[in-house]
This record gives sequence, C-alpha cells and structure tokens, in this order.
Amino acid sequence: MAQLPAQLHQIENKSRRERIIELLREAIVSGELKPGEALIETEIAAQLGVSRAPLREALQSLSREGLVEALPYRGTIVRNLSRADIEELYSFRALLESFALRRIIEIGDPAHVALLRGYFDAMLDAAKRDDMRAVNDSDRGFHDALIELSGHRLLQESWQTVSLRVRQVMALRNRRNRDLTKVAYNHIPIIDAIAESDVARAEKLLHEHIASAGDLIAEMWEDGGTPNGATP
Repeated sequence: MAQLPAQLHQIENKSRRERIIELLREAIVSGELKPGEALIETEIAAQLGVSRAPLREALQSLSREGLVEALPYRGTIVRNLSRADIEELYSFRALLESFALRRIIEIGDPAHVALLRGYFDAMLDAAKRDDMRAVNDSDRGFHDALIELSGHRLLQESWQTVSLRVRQVMALRNRRNRDLTKVAYNHIPIIDAIAESDVARAEKLLHEHIASAGDLIAEMWEDGGTPNGATP
C-alpha cells in the first residue's frame, strides 16, 4: 500500500474516529489513495498512531459514503470506478452545472464573474508552482462556486450527493495532465462566455470541458473497473 500523506501521521483526538474519517476521505478524493488500492488496517493504524477499533468504524462510515468497499478475501479497498460509474457521474454533473450556469447568466451579477476569475487565478498560480493539491482545491472551488452562485437550494443539495466523487475524479484527471497550467486555462473560455451572457456558448464549452475530463479518466479503466496497469 502507498505511504499515506504526511498529515495523516499521529493524529489528535477530535473525536478520533471523525478525524480518521476526514483524513482518509481527503486522501481518497485527492487521488493520493487510488481506486482499487488496498487499505491495510494494521499499516494505517500504525501510521496514524491509533487502535484498529476507531479505524474500523471510520472505514465503515467511508463505505456508507461509497468511497471504500470490503471484498471477500481481500479486505477493504478504495472503491473502484467502472466506465459506467464515470459516465453516469459526468452526465449527471453536466446537467447540474449547466443548470447552474444558466441561472448565473440570468442573475447577471459581475461579482459572480469576478469570483470565478479569482478561482482561475488561484488555479493558475498553483499550476505554475506545480502544486497539485492547490490546483485540485481551486478546481473544486470553481465548480462548487458554479453550483452555489446559482442560488438554487435543491440544486446545491443534489450536488452534495455527488461532490465527493466529482472531487475524486477531478483529482485523478488532473494527475494525468503533465502541464497543470492547461487545467487552469481550460476554465477561461467558460468564464468569458458567462461574462458575455452567451448561454449557448457557455453551455457548449462546459459540456466539452466535462466530457473531455470524463473521457480521460475512462481511458484509465478497463470495463471491469480496474485501473489500467493495476493489480486486480
């Protein structure tokens, strides 16, 4: 199993179980723990400096969130993503973000455009520093902002049901890009179309942005859901 991120070492009580959940969840959705990767309880417990009881409770909670799964004779792994999983996630994401985009343009608040440009600036700055984690944070922030700026409560609630998976797939996608500045620059045409209140162009660009990301991730998996090159 890969070495867990440095911030996972010797955690303090929060409660302990909640802290373990937060740290493992972040490692999964950031792509540091990859789909199909084994989560060996003894190793994780030793790295975190905790007993196995709260760790098992944390893994059960992550299982309910759909991020990990227990397999017979293999123990607990980060849940695999099949092509169907990715295609469903991205088609649903496109519907949600397109609706949000139309609402933002209808509202027509210049402050919304400025906020989105702020996420782009942060993303580009992080990309130039080759800071993958900060790129992922700003990328997530941009798309979360699209939903929040819509001012639509039910849309925001629907987004919450898929937001962790969206974050995970975004992070895995970004890790496949050798030039992180391209990740940032992909967002500028969308922002410009919103600023110009061009609904048709904004939706087209958004769909292309989402579809290209989904295609890139889908290439990493075989139909059975095992990452290419990984040991099943």
